[in-house]
Amino acid sequence: MTPDVVEAGPVRLRPYRPDDAGDLVAGCADPVNLRFNPVLPQPYTLADARWWITEGAPAAWRGGGAAYAIVDADTDRPVGGAGLSQVVPGRGQAELGYWVAPQARRRGIATAATRALATAAFRAGLARLELLIQAENPASLRVALAAGFHPEGVRRSAGLGRDGSRYDLLAWVRLADDPPGPTPRPLPDLPDGRLTDTVVTLRRLAPADAGALHRLHTRPEVVATRVRPVPPTRADIDRRCAVAESEWLTGRSADFALCDAVTGTMIGGCALIYDEPATGQAMIGYSLLPEARGRGLATRAVRLLADWAFDPVGLARLWAGTAPWNTASQRVLTRAGFHREGLMRARLPAPDPDTPRPDTLLWSRLPTDPTPTPHPLPG
Repeated sequence: MTPDVVEAGPVRLRPYRPDDAGDLVAGCADPVNLRFNPVLPQPYTLADARWWITEGAPAAWRGGGAAYAIVDADTDRPVGGAGLSQVVPGRGQAELGYWVAPQARRRGIATAATRALATAAFRAGLARLELLIQAENPASLRVALAAGFHPEGVRRSAGLGRDGSRYDLLAWVRLADDPPGPTPRPLPDLPDGRLTDTVVTLRRLAPADAGALHRLHTRPEVVATRVRPVPPTRADIDRRCAVAESEWLTGRSADFALCDAVTGTMIGGCALIYDEPATGQAMIGYSLLPEARGRGLATRAVRLLADWAFDPVGLARLWAGTAPWNTASQRVLTRAGFHREGLMRARLPAPDPDTPRPDTLLWSRLPTDPTPTPHPLPG
């Protein structure tokens, strides 16, 4: 078992006390904590807090786990909670969890508490700790990375909502001999949160972009280039925008909103799919809304994306595929410094069983290729 008190720099972890009930209600009644901790009663009342302090937390300790209040080291007032559950002694593993009160966020408290609790758990004999996190909770994913956890995959339908619905959870794991963090990221954050050449700006796709992205990806000419050529539902796009930061943090893809640099209006989208980490290769894709076409903006966006992919990401090769008939996209790639490599026959799935599988033209750019001459705007 872990010790009663764990020091964690600006905070400490200690057992709950009866006088913590008011702070516990304030923290657990927060909408963010209720959303991502569906086991919490809603609404969360003083009676719920007292039950946890007198019955729930002691039961966790008796079961071989731990239930700590995260308290300010100076005031001893609770600012969150952390614990160990789902302990499997035969495997030397447990699940770690945490929450932080709204007024204490963005101060590194969750990271400090998670690192300290992980260290105490390993000293107590555990070999493996898991964090199970919803993909829509990037703040928690950032804590996992900062505390030395590594993404392992998806636990399908591992979460149970208050309404009985099930949802996937991302599994993050730290082993006893792993460094305390931060864990290296394949795809770093953007400098100043964006890439720009003063004409176009690329920033991370966000939930608020769902309307513009749905309008873009349901246009017939854009649908024709999708894999499969079927328009996405609004729910599909909402989900894509909601998990975009999660996909970035896990290193699977970098999904961008392509915006007018002056107005900030979203005029398209582009993405880098890190499909071959072992060989340092990634695929790119891009599309523009009709009102933004014909002005060289896609070319500018692809150049910005390629420059970032080579430095600081450090990729060895970028590739893109176009339909043989899509000459507009081929012009974009040529102007952005890509070279045509060949034809991939019947590469993509057909829209229906009676249609032949479409071919794809393969394009690539290397970091050693000459930097393309900027493409001027019309007029």
